[in-house]
Amino acid sequence: MTNSKNGERGEAVALCGIIDEKTHRLIARVYFADTDFSGAVYHGRYLEFLERGRSDFLRCIGVHHSDLLNNDEGALFWVVRRMELDFKASASIDDILQIETQLTFVGGARCMMSQKILRGDDVLIEAEVTAALINNEGKPRRFPQDWKETFGALVVSDSD
Repeated sequence: MTNSKNGERGEAVALCGIIDEKTHRLIARVYFADTDFSGAVYHGRYLEFLERGRSDFLRCIGVHHSDLLNNDEGALFWVVRRMELDFKASASIDDILQIETQLTFVGGARCMMSQKILRGDDVLIEAEVTAALINNEGKPRRFPQDWKETFGALVVSDSD
């Protein structure tokens, strides 16, 4: 399924974004509900844009949240352990944003991602995120081997 990028005819992108050169890119539009009384995007909404970027990155590589609930070993859940944000500029209603997500580290049960929200070439938000996989009791669960292989191939290093 595709949606129209920037509302222009004939220019389509995948609904869950694309992965290009180890970077996941997702396009999003700023709606009225995303803004505060000043017309700028409310700071908490940027967390939602970043979450969409991470979720659709995982979806693009075959890791679906719904599959985690129906796991043979019991339900598994992604949690954010740590997030560091740098707010550089704000977005406004009708802006077209690009959320970029890169894997920077993969461990046994956690990974680190670098994310950016851009408007054109302007970086609005930079984020460093540590996410982990846990079970129903809140205990860490190791990534399945096929995930580790997929994730490992996508880790961005300083030499990339």
